[in-house]
Amino acid sequence: MPEVIFNGPAGRLEGRFHPAKKRNAPIALVLHPHPQFGGTMNNQVVYQLYYMYAQRGFAVLRFNFRGVGRSQGAFDHGQGELSDAAAALDWAQTVHPDARSCWIAGFSFGAWIGMQLLMRRPEVEGFISVAPPANLFDFSFLAPCPSSGLIIHGDNDKVVPLKDSQTLVDKLKTQKGIVIDHQIMPGANHFFENDVDDLMDRCGSYLDRRLGITPQDYLPVSSS
Repeated sequence: MPEVIFNGPAGRLEGRFHPAKKRNAPIALVLHPHPQFGGTMNNQVVYQLYYMYAQRGFAVLRFNFRGVGRSQGAFDHGQGELSDAAAALDWAQTVHPDARSCWIAGFSFGAWIGMQLLMRRPEVEGFISVAPPANLFDFSFLAPCPSSGLIIHGDNDKVVPLKDSQTLVDKLKTQKGIVIDHQIMPGANHFFENDVDDLMDRCGSYLDRRLGITPQDYLPVSSS
């Protein structure tokens, strides 16, 4: 059932869902970049993150925020999109009720939404934030950040300068009980053009370390 439509706060939301083979497998939710700047669930980084989780046995959902693709509603400057993400996680948990945990991954605007969602959902045990827009949106809600995760950024990012990402990471690293892995990719820009493979290698290696698995444990996954 790769193509799914589920109810969101502003109408139907369009998504792609990869079910897990094991009943108690974890869930992953992948969130796309800014809707008003061409962000969709078919963004290459979003798609590759989705595939990365599926390979590792997760039940994975990516979806279009309100007003994108076949998703109903209109852009709501983050507040509505956070509600969409909460509804998406609710839907995935309904389909996969025995999931033992949850991960959230987001790219740019999606990273901002994802980090807000993990503040509200204690079942989220890890996150991957790709190029979080720390200069464009307020991240002060991360007080304290409840989960350990990876923040990854290109040092040639002209949209979100590295110093802004570093300020966010430095603030999070002062908190006890969580570990923030901050990785800086040399030469990569905000969109990771020509650097997606390296980005996925880093994200996948981080996830493998957290899960305690090796490539021998990966599952064959068809594209969807």
